[in-house]
Amino acid sequence: MGILYNVPDLKTWGFMAFVLLALIAFNELGRTKKWGGILLFVIVPLVLTITIWPTTAAPGNEYGTGNWFNWVKTYSALAGCVGFMLIRYCPKIEHSKFAIYFPPIILAANICEAVMRDFQVFSWGLTEGGYVDNLWTISGPWNIMNGIAGIFNILLICGWSGIFVSKDKSRDMMWPDMDWIYILTYDLWNFAYTYNCISDHSVYCGMLLLLSCTIPSFFIKRGCWLQHRAQTLALWIMFIMTVPTFADRVAPVPTTHNPTAFFIVSFLALASNAGLFIYQVYVIRKNKKNPLKDELYTETAHYKKIVAEN
Repeated sequence: MGILYNVPDLKTWGFMAFVLLALIAFNELGRTKKWGGILLFVIVPLVLTITIWPTTAAPGNEYGTGNWFNWVKTYSALAGCVGFMLIRYCPKIEHSKFAIYFPPIILAANICEAVMRDFQVFSWGLTEGGYVDNLWTISGPWNIMNGIAGIFNILLICGWSGIFVSKDKSRDMMWPDMDWIYILTYDLWNFAYTYNCISDHSVYCGMLLLLSCTIPSFFIKRGCWLQHRAQTLALWIMFIMTVPTFADRVAPVPTTHNPTAFFIVSFLALASNAGLFIYQVYVIRKNKKNPLKDELYTETAHYKKIVAEN
């Protein structure tokens, strides 16, 4: 893949395609079937927490899964999945005036975790690259750039007052103000974070994982991107916590370790998020909106179509 990755062989492309399709398929199972969501995001992680993860994600292991960040990310993603299911399936919680605050809080918390990690990687001073927790990384201005991009992305979260549960059988958690442009800027930021901080795993936990929630958001079930994101993230982390050798030994896709690539990726993330932030401030001022109370994009075709369909 040119400047970004060294893909070893055709077999690895096959593994990559399988991961993408499997994430989309299991996300659909968890989305469309109540029992599927309970199985995937409650029963399976409970069993793995007791039986498998204490060994495969033990502190300081050789696979890089035994650090605090991996454990926190696992359970924060699962907390999002379970919280969203409670909103979707429990009428008392769905109609609670506090329910709409959970999605933006869990999203902002997850972004904040990654921002802290970018700044932490910069503080290590690995300007020539090196291994920490058995994962290769390199420190540089890209960490600061993308950390700032993540802060912009948190500030861009808006329109949670319009969150509702769809009236179809899947009862999805709809967030119509989460427009396509936010999804793409989030993707650029998050890909840059994985490229910076989990470099040689980033084709899976970055590019493919982001595609697995972005594709459904545009072509399968629009308007519930955050639900797609939480479920695919939880699925991937549970898999890699269980099979930690996958990204390093079974089907590795290393980055080129080229500082120019790190700079370009983070620059694009910062430019897009800063640009959208400026545009969003313009929309707020022009339409006299309160971003803490109002939906911002109710006049867009994207918003109107999602509301009409659900």
